[in-house]
Amino acid sequence: MYLADTAFVGLISLKHLFLTQTGLTSIAFVPMYNLDNLETLDIGSNSISSMQLPDSFPVKNLKEFDFQLNGIENILAKDVSILKQSTNLSLSLKGNSIKYIEPRTFNSNNFYSLNFAGCANSVDLSVILAGLMGVNTHILRLGRFEDIQGIPEITSSMLQGLCNISVAELSFENMHFFDFSASTFQCMTGLQKLDLTRSHIKLFPPGIGNMSLLRELVLSQNVFENLCDINSASFPFLTHLHINGNFETLQMGSGCLEKLSELQYLDLSCSRIETSNCCSTELKGLNNLKHLNLSNNYQLSLQDLAFPEGSKLELLDFSFTRLQAPTSPFNKLKFLRVLNLSHTSIDTNNQHLLQGLPSLTTLVFRENSFLSGTIQNDNLFQFVPNLEVLILSSCELKVIGHQAFHTLKKLKHVDLSNNKLTALSSNAFTNLNKIYLNFAFNRIQIIPEEMVNKISDNSTINLSHNPLDCTCSNIEFILWYKQNIGKIEDPEKTMCGTPRPIEGTKLSTVTLSCGVSTAVILIIVLTLLLLITVSTVVIKYFLKRRYHLI
Repeated sequence: MYLADTAFVGLISLKHLFLTQTGLTSIAFVPMYNLDNLETLDIGSNSISSMQLPDSFPVKNLKEFDFQLNGIENILAKDVSILKQSTNLSLSLKGNSIKYIEPRTFNSNNFYSLNFAGCANSVDLSVILAGLMGVNTHILRLGRFEDIQGIPEITSSMLQGLCNISVAELSFENMHFFDFSASTFQCMTGLQKLDLTRSHIKLFPPGIGNMSLLRELVLSQNVFENLCDINSASFPFLTHLHINGNFETLQMGSGCLEKLSELQYLDLSCSRIETSNCCSTELKGLNNLKHLNLSNNYQLSLQDLAFPEGSKLELLDFSFTRLQAPTSPFNKLKFLRVLNLSHTSIDTNNQHLLQGLPSLTTLVFRENSFLSGTIQNDNLFQFVPNLEVLILSSCELKVIGHQAFHTLKKLKHVDLSNNKLTALSSNAFTNLNKIYLNFAFNRIQIIPEEMVNKISDNSTINLSHNPLDCTCSNIEFILWYKQNIGKIEDPEKTMCGTPRPIEGTKLSTVTLSCGVSTAVILIIVLTLLLLITVSTVVIKYFLKRRYHLI
């Protein structure tokens, strides 16, 4: 691609410029005239081999500078000196096979983020850190690409350069540490977030000191065998802990996280967890925990009081984890707002399952089955009167009681899609004002008008992918549908299922003649009058004849 020197002259307000995969071989080919307001410059995925930036380079307002996946091998201080004029710049050199950075090249620069992921493929990581000596950045990414083979392991000595870098969030994603120990982190005293995703860690070294500022720790996709192996006491002020996607079966242990009294967010999803006595002792001491993710694990058996007394949990996710639960496992979780029980095979006949959840506003119950495919009027939802969002899709439902949700007066969003319902059960809801009803992908054919005429103008209903009857038997609903198209979601997929000649026709385009025309009515009336007249004449004739005969 060729760009003239005056290519952007007229674009006086241009803020974002993307020139990815355009065949550029030098940044000198990008005209810099009239780009003073530029905030984003993306020249990634090209063939640029030098970072030499011209004196006219627009750094005044620049916030995002993306140089990833080019051919940069050497970076000299004079080439990027103009970047010292910028503040809070996010610079990405991801995927460049860097061999040399002049020491202190970025000295005194103030960045928001620096991304050198995938850059140390053919060079010691210490070379990159030497070039970053004296830099101040909020985020620094030093990870490697997963598909690179034959990469040498990282040693603690390679990381000594971190002592001369000011950084708040540091990522070592997909690095392999050779001598992982407490000394590995001796220069990371100012860290607020540490990401060690896919770093082949089996045991987090105990005795790590001087990390009192650390608030978020990401240990996902490693090989821990027990939750106690992370030695959480070394990070007493953590508020966020991620251990999702663990490659070994993770034992939760007992009180392994007890020292994390400030922890608010805990993600243990996809970690092959299986326990028969969850979760009171495992969560002991986590007095400020608000978000707990135990989704996509093997099987959990909950206790009667499955969570510690005084728990402040607000969001709890068990989706895709088989659950065995006693009568009231969630009792006393008075702050819980969101509960995800999707695909848990939990006992839906337990009417006290949701007892003790006065603040629950969102319940995701997708892919759980009910006895005989029926939700009775007296069901497990009676204990959550403040529920606003209820997801019951793919639950094999066939029948819903006519008052099944009458205790849920605050419902705003109901998803009953992908079930086997043959009737629109709108009478199951107390309030049809400002509500979203999703009945898509069911088996509904005929809808009585009284089932839809109470749906308010500020409500929405989805009836798509149902085999709707388009004969005179359903004419009242079809007329209502056309008059209330503004309440319909996905009208393009709301089609006729019968009769066969018009199967697949959009309901909004169907025209039926189910009444009697005025002409026909007139003929019928005239015929009746004629019959009455003839009958009268005949009767009079016979009466008169009979009188004369007498």
